[in-house]
Amino acid sequence: MTIYHFVGIKGSGMSALAQVLHDMKFQVQGSDVEKHFFTQDALEQSGITILPFQKENIKPGMTIIAGNAFPDTHEEIQEAMKLGLPIVRYHRFLGDFMQNFTSVAITGAHGKTSTTGLLAHVIAGAKPTSFLIGDGTGKGEEGAEYFVFEACEYRRHFLSYFPDYAIMTNIDFDHPDYFANIEDVFSAFQEMAIQVKKGIFAYGDDEHLQKIQAKVPVLFYGFGEENDYQAKNLVKSTNGTSFDVFIRNTFYDTFSIPTFGDHSVLNALAVIGLCHYEEINVDVVKEQLTTFQGVKRRFSEKRIGTQILIDDYAHHPTEIKATIQAAKQKYPDHKIVAVFQPHTFTRTQAFLEDFAESLRLADKTYLCEIFGSARENHGKLTIKDLQDKIDESEIITEEITSVLIEHANSVIIFMGAGDIQKFQESYEKQLS
Repeated sequence: MTIYHFVGIKGSGMSALAQVLHDMKFQVQGSDVEKHFFTQDALEQSGITILPFQKENIKPGMTIIAGNAFPDTHEEIQEAMKLGLPIVRYHRFLGDFMQNFTSVAITGAHGKTSTTGLLAHVIAGAKPTSFLIGDGTGKGEEGAEYFVFEACEYRRHFLSYFPDYAIMTNIDFDHPDYFANIEDVFSAFQEMAIQVKKGIFAYGDDEHLQKIQAKVPVLFYGFGEENDYQAKNLVKSTNGTSFDVFIRNTFYDTFSIPTFGDHSVLNALAVIGLCHYEEINVDVVKEQLTTFQGVKRRFSEKRIGTQILIDDYAHHPTEIKATIQAAKQKYPDHKIVAVFQPHTFTRTQAFLEDFAESLRLADKTYLCEIFGSARENHGKLTIKDLQDKIDESEIITEEITSVLIEHANSVIIFMGAGDIQKFQESYEKQLS
């Protein structure tokens, strides 16, 4: 029996894949740094062994799955080479693995994780489905027919995949540390499109995605008339959103979702389109859409006293705007307070004006120091540069989160892709 050893098992994709293989009754273990990451909780619940990095972890007979972040010079990978063990990079392993199922890759600059979670939940209502989500969750269903997974464009990793279907949620310039410009991002998606085997569902109101070409049908979804799958007659309330779906201008059905904001409607529309194409029972789709609980770190709420605290992964101006608009739909009578930690100096520099513009939608903004990576040369940029562009914004540290207590009856949104959670944890401690 092969033992799969994951080098860097706490990575979000890696931990999800480890859970999938574990559920499918393979022997799985892994190693990583000793710092706590939220991804390890699910691994521990499944009883998967997590070891500190050391070459002694590597034993004959293992297959090594190596995280993208670890170079071949890593001591465990070196040891595996010495022992002549098979070493497979994460995205390459996934590319081979998915050939056993009807696979659906969800990709795009924004909305990948939520759409992957939603599609997996909806299809699972009809057919056994395995999934792998970028929030670190994965599930391997025995006898699975479908495999739904998140595919990231960063460093063109998704070009290791040849899925049956792809959902493309949007094309936007993100990861300025890797992509040169929006044309460079488009070229990556265009290359990915050529590799899809059965069909692509693309957001048709996106000027870039309209130009996508493929060897398979490209079906468009969105709000505009010219889409194959169109959402119309949106009814927004504090409980969620309902809308009619038209397929090529013919009424199909009415759907309701317990989530907020236009982006949530688009995520659902992509899922409805794919399920319609795969002939999954529409009543199952309608029912499953209403019971979706959401994914980690996407509009995760808790109420403390008169305040509602929301944790969200939003780290790009487009996402910040969507999150604030969703909060305004759900809580129209509350003030919205944004607590934002920019992620990487390159992204902050590239979108400084756009970040300011989207944060101005909140009633009050607090800013945390930029969460940078050691790889970056950050020049002279500081959080003060962003503060100067947002009236009455304040800089906040973990030690002074208690200032948030002033905002009674408010929605406080903690946003970022770094370690923004520690600011929320610190604030919750002050409250208790």
